[in-house]
Amino acid sequence: MGKIEMIVKYLFQSRVVSHIFFWGSYILFYTLLWGSYDDDYVGSFAIQLMFVPVKMLLTYYTLYILLPKYILKGRWLPFVFLLIASAFTGGALYRLIAYYIEYPLYFPQYIDGDPLNFYKIIKGIMDIYIVVFLALVIKLLKYWYVNQQDKQILAHEKLEAELKFLKTQINPHFLFNTLNNLYALTLKKSDYAPEVVLKLSELINYMLYECNAHKVLLDNELNFIKNYIEIERMRHGDDLDIKAMINGDSANVYIAPMILLPFIENSFKHGINEELNKSWIDFDLTVTDEQLVLKLANSKSETQHLIESNQGIGLTNVKRRLDLLYKKGYSLEIHDEQRSYTVSLSINLNLEK
Repeated sequence: MGKIEMIVKYLFQSRVVSHIFFWGSYILFYTLLWGSYDDDYVGSFAIQLMFVPVKMLLTYYTLYILLPKYILKGRWLPFVFLLIASAFTGGALYRLIAYYIEYPLYFPQYIDGDPLNFYKIIKGIMDIYIVVFLALVIKLLKYWYVNQQDKQILAHEKLEAELKFLKTQINPHFLFNTLNNLYALTLKKSDYAPEVVLKLSELINYMLYECNAHKVLLDNELNFIKNYIEIERMRHGDDLDIKAMINGDSANVYIAPMILLPFIENSFKHGINEELNKSWIDFDLTVTDEQLVLKLANSKSETQHLIESNQGIGLTNVKRRLDLLYKKGYSLEIHDEQRSYTVSLSINLNLEK
């Protein structure tokens, strides 16, 4: 962080320093402005100091009483009354300082017989409220900025809560399906059951300890998917033909955790049918510098109709997660044909860098 950035940050963080900076800048500006007329900067500075107490009094009265208690609460009638009363009180004080201090010291020719001249009071009010309205604008902009920040924080917290909720739905859903697979193997007294238990423990370890971050390495996610596919391969044996291809360099590529799994789960869930002589699943993943493209297809019988309402909680949740995490940075196409079901997913990897 540069020195200028540090100074600006300090000015905005410290209320006392920021107020001193504001009034110092205001006095300096008018000292230079009026002092340049007769080349008397010392006198101009002294005159500015004379009127600063009145200007500060009206400024802080407006900022810390009229603004929070009346303007922000929409109490306009009492606000107008108090504004007029305070303005004329301040204008009268301004006029008295000018008449009894400024004029005798610097402009004796301006002394007249009426210290509370109405028109001179109006002129004093105009001079006072230049700085009052300037400070008010700054304060309102600060309120707006803080309000926008609060809205962004609330929106972010709401997004985080929704994403966590979707994850908690996906994980038990996945575990339920995998345990069903293990149960089926134990009923068959399959020799693969111990290996499935081992791979299942690896899957659970990944879900509990590695995929809690907003994004994970694609290689880790692919290892998780490979373990899942192996479990399914052991479960179905020769009844299922699985082709899995991964193209491109997946090193140092990040992706939202468990964003691909629901599509793969869905393929196994609906791609294996007793009506088919041979069930099949094709998994093709291509990684480039900018995109991840998944093409996933599975067999289906002519009597199957995989309408969206029957796809289960997994796909519904993953679509919502894609919307939240990638917004317009992804495309998803699902084709439910007579003998096959195809998913094409493209994700912009630049959003994860």
